[in-house]
Amino acid sequence: MTQSLLNDEINRQIKDVFKELSQPVAVLFFGKQEDCEYCEDTRRLLEEICQLSDLFHLSVYDLEGDASLAQQYKVDKAPSTVLAALEGEKVIDLGIRFAGIPAGSEFTSLINGLVMVSNRDSGLSQATRDFLKGLTQPVFLQVFVTPT
Repeated sequence: MTQSLLNDEINRQIKDVFKELSQPVAVLFFGKQEDCEYCEDTRRLLEEICQLSDLFHLSVYDLEGDASLAQQYKVDKAPSTVLAALEGEKVIDLGIRFAGIPAGSEFTSLINGLVMVSNRDSGLSQATRDFLKGLTQPVFLQVFVTPT
């Protein structure tokens, strides 16, 4: 039997945060069978997290074997994780991606991302939302997190 990546205390803390969840979330994992150092650990981590709430629905895909789906979600790296709203059977892409294993500082971002997607609330102020509604051209925004 494989040892859990998350200990009982971490699981308890996550479950406490997940009490705020309200709507279903699609978690799409894209990995590779070979030449992917963190694919297995990332998939296992997502499985453990998704087991902590019935509102999470994990789907596992192969980056190469499911290339058209990966392209649809603009995923070009393995491992990658997509967090999306789930409305019945419909997956609504909100543009949230994690490239690599969401460990260390990224782990908290993953947990917070799951909560935001479930609650369908970005946490942005009304002024920021109004500004964004006024944009007339697409904006490509990437946030990179790395320990220093």
